[in-house]
Amino acid sequence: MSFTFIEKLPTPAQIKEEFPVPEEIKQIKAKRDREIADVITGKSDKFMVIIGPCSADNADSVCDYLNRLAKVNEKVKDKLVIVPRIYTNKPRTTGEGYKGMVHQPDPDKKEDMLAGLLAIRHLHIRAVQECGMTCADEMLYPENWQYLTDILSYVAIGARSVENQQHRLVVSGMDVPAGMKNPTSGDLSVMMNSVYAGQQPHHFIFRSWEVTSDGNPLTHTILRGAVNKHGQAIPNYHYEDLMRVYNMYAERTLKNPACIVDANHSNSNKQYKEQIRIVKEVLHSRTHSDDIRKLVKGVMVESYIEEGCQKIGEHIYGKSITDPCLGWEDTERLIYEIAERA
Repeated sequence: MSFTFIEKLPTPAQIKEEFPVPEEIKQIKAKRDREIADVITGKSDKFMVIIGPCSADNADSVCDYLNRLAKVNEKVKDKLVIVPRIYTNKPRTTGEGYKGMVHQPDPDKKEDMLAGLLAIRHLHIRAVQECGMTCADEMLYPENWQYLTDILSYVAIGARSVENQQHRLVVSGMDVPAGMKNPTSGDLSVMMNSVYAGQQPHHFIFRSWEVTSDGNPLTHTILRGAVNKHGQAIPNYHYEDLMRVYNMYAERTLKNPACIVDANHSNSNKQYKEQIRIVKEVLHSRTHSDDIRKLVKGVMVESYIEEGCQKIGEHIYGKSITDPCLGWEDTERLIYEIAERA
């Protein structure tokens, strides 16, 4: 085999024991877990806004952003459930480029997986301590998920992972909401099959153990747009798309029908300013149809302190080094508008 084995990494249990979650964060997480789950089940009529940087590349600027978000949250928490994005794993279409903090705690330095595992745990703990909100992350690597199970309140499964058996099985063992994105092809049946798989109990191998799972009834859908064979973006946030998802849920035996609309990626063709218009259209569709209002539980927005994106090495504070994001001023205005219309 052409692997070079560098070092054996600590298990999730070892890292959790060395860097435990403080008791106050456990209490915050328990409350947040219930609040977010209640949105997915329909017990709460609050609207969820999953928002934050495309990728968490710098702990200081991420926490700066989250502290700003926390102040806004205090003004809208009676209507919205804000879930900050701290995405520490970054999928790469070609395999090249910045793969997230778990690979490179410092984007200017070489990869260091042990330092990365410690960095993402410290960042998530710090974020909750400073802003009082547990966050969302993407489960790019199922075997790594346990390093953060005691901190996260929401998990996203990306468009390139949603068809993967291991991702689906691991989701079935989660006790927090897990959003399954439609694949890049746009085939919504793949997304629905993934939700079904995540909601069922399974028997499988995980981290060298034979395990069983109970099924996760909080598994749900995320619409993020698609790409056709010519590489052109095809959005799927329009009224007709939402009704199609509603009807697909109605045809299947699935628990807690719920959909989140990702306003970026192929829905915006990565034109980050379009996220504002897309969110407003989704809100309009909810006012036009009670069925869509019951189905669409929230939106996902990529946002940071500075708008747009930069190349690694430019060192512009609070600006994305991966996909372009909304800037803070637009973000703040958008959140207030969502609160008024949701």
